[in-house]
Amino acid sequence: MTNSTALGIDIGGSHITAALVDLNTRSIIEGTWNRTRINSQGEVADIIDGWAAVIREVFTHASADVRHIGIGMPGPFDYEHGISLMKGQHKYDALYNLNVKELLATSLGISPEQIRFINDAGCFLQGEVFSGAGRNHQCVIGLTLGTGLGSAIYRDGAANDANRWCSPFKDGMAEDYLSTRWFVKRYEEISGETVADVKALVARIGVDDRIPQLFNEFAINLGTLLTAFIKEEQPEIVVIGGNIANAADLFFPQLKKELEKQQITVPVVTATLGEAAALIGAASLWHAFQEA
Repeated sequence: MTNSTALGIDIGGSHITAALVDLNTRSIIEGTWNRTRINSQGEVADIIDGWAAVIREVFTHASADVRHIGIGMPGPFDYEHGISLMKGQHKYDALYNLNVKELLATSLGISPEQIRFINDAGCFLQGEVFSGAGRNHQCVIGLTLGTGLGSAIYRDGAANDANRWCSPFKDGMAEDYLSTRWFVKRYEEISGETVADVKALVARIGVDDRIPQLFNEFAINLGTLLTAFIKEEQPEIVVIGGNIANAADLFFPQLKKELEKQQITVPVVTATLGEAAALIGAASLWHAFQEA
C-alpha cells in the first residue's frame, strides 16, 4: 500500500455505509460519504452487486491507485478468510458459507488481498482508538448503548466483540437492562405512559420528575456490568457510544459513583466520532500497511 487513503465500510442489516478515510489525518475525506439501502434477504448477486456499486461510486472520488478496503461486518463471519457464517438471522442468508472477499474482489476487479474484514461491534472501538476518545491507549473497553448493547475490547492493536450483550444479568441478560427497550418498558411501569425512545424521555424531564431517577437506575445497572468487565479486562479507559450516550450527562455522575464504590477509578468517557467511528475503524486496518 503506497498511499494514505483507504475505503472504510460499515455493513448493516439493511444498509451499507462507505467513505474514504485519510489515514494520516485519521478522518473521513469530505464529500465521499455514501449510505445506501441493501436488500439483505436478496440473492447473492443482488447483495454483492449492491455493495460493489456503492464502493465504485466512492472510489470515483479517489485516484486510481486507491483500492484498499476495510469492512466492518456483522457476525458470525470468518474475518480472516472473508467467509460468511450468518444463517437464520434474516440477513445475508444467501451468502452463507461463501467467500465474500473473493466475490466482492471479482466484482470490483481487484485482488482479494486488498479487502480486509473486522467484526462490526469491534469496528466502532477500533475507530475510537485510532482517531477518537480512546486514542493513545493500549487497552480499551467500548460499549454502544442504543437499540441493543454492543461491547468490545481493544488490545494488542485490534478490537474484538466482547459479546457482553447476552451475559446473565438480574432476571435476564445484560441487553434487557442496558438498551432503549429497558427505558421504554421501565417508564411505562412507573408512569403507565409509552414513549418511543430515550430522546423522547429526555424531552419530558421538565414535566416528569421521575425521569432523572430512571437514569440513576440505568446508571446502577451499567455500573454493575462495567465493574465485572473492568475487573476482568483491566482497561486504561472506557469509551461509551450509541444513541443513549447522547444523554450521558443524565447518568454519568451516578455511574461514576457506582464505580467508585467498587474502588474503580478507570476514566469513563463518551465516544467522539459518531457514525464515522465504524468507517474510520474499518479503514484503519490498513494503517500499518501504509508504507510499501
